[in-house]
Amino acid sequence: MEFFRIRRDIPFMRYALVFNVISVVTFLLAVLFLALRGLNFGVDFRGGTVIEVAYGHAVDFTRLRGAVDTLNLGEYSAQAFGSSDTALIRLPLREGVSSAQLSEQVMATLRADDPSVTLKRVEFVGPQVGRELYENGALALLLVIAGIMAYLALRFEWRFAVAAILANLHDVVIILGFFAFFQWEFSLPVLAATLAILGYSVNESVVIADRIRENFRKMRKASVTQVIDNAITSTISRTIITHGSTLMMVLSILFFGGETLHYFSLALAIGILFGIYSSVLVMAPLVRWLGVSREDLVKPDRKAMSGEKILP
Repeated sequence: MEFFRIRRDIPFMRYALVFNVISVVTFLLAVLFLALRGLNFGVDFRGGTVIEVAYGHAVDFTRLRGAVDTLNLGEYSAQAFGSSDTALIRLPLREGVSSAQLSEQVMATLRADDPSVTLKRVEFVGPQVGRELYENGALALLLVIAGIMAYLALRFEWRFAVAAILANLHDVVIILGFFAFFQWEFSLPVLAATLAILGYSVNESVVIADRIRENFRKMRKASVTQVIDNAITSTISRTIITHGSTLMMVLSILFFGGETLHYFSLALAIGILFGIYSSVLVMAPLVRWLGVSREDLVKPDRKAMSGEKILP
């Protein structure tokens, strides 16, 4: 299905150097922010106490945070969880204070402010568990990268695998750069969103790579630049439909999903926007600069090369 069809190919490759300079600059800025500021890891990674409380009415987070602030517990988060009358409080580790003692202090303060509050659950995440989550998340990222490269190398050619991974890692690093620069909380849902974007961006890269291979078979007299320009131009309508509809859903979660899903959907939104850019304007130029040719993707007809006549 197409919303529109562009009759003349857009010369994307004419501006490939400009696009890649922009990519390099944004990538280096993201790396700089990660190195200087680092990620603001949530309780899932740092360790701490998670308290779920329920009220007899909709939670007034202004009052809740005001009550918790009186305890001087340091940096914490309080957000809606599940329904409007339930809140999730994430507290950092405190030396010499157990999770049970900390939850009792918090609940005593909350009950003094509002007697309708009840404790639903208390969970403790130790620093060792947080470190294991961090290491397992990094391992998952490496396995995803290896699987994607193997898939693209087998289906297309090694140049596509290298170009796609470089472009998609560009998306991942930029997402992390945003979280480092603004010091947004980096939690397990955000890690899941980052891994999802890595796979999501590859989908667009595969579509363009498949169209490039198809064009090499159809456009026998065209140059590599013309083949790539035509491949990108012919997939623009699909890109708008696919990414536009996905982004609409993600933005609805961002604006109406509450604090629990806020950073998860924010990471997805950033990844989708940069995923379009990297798949179209980073991956394709890299493939061309790596020296892809018609012979790499279109196998010659052995019978035609041997001069054997093919019977109708």
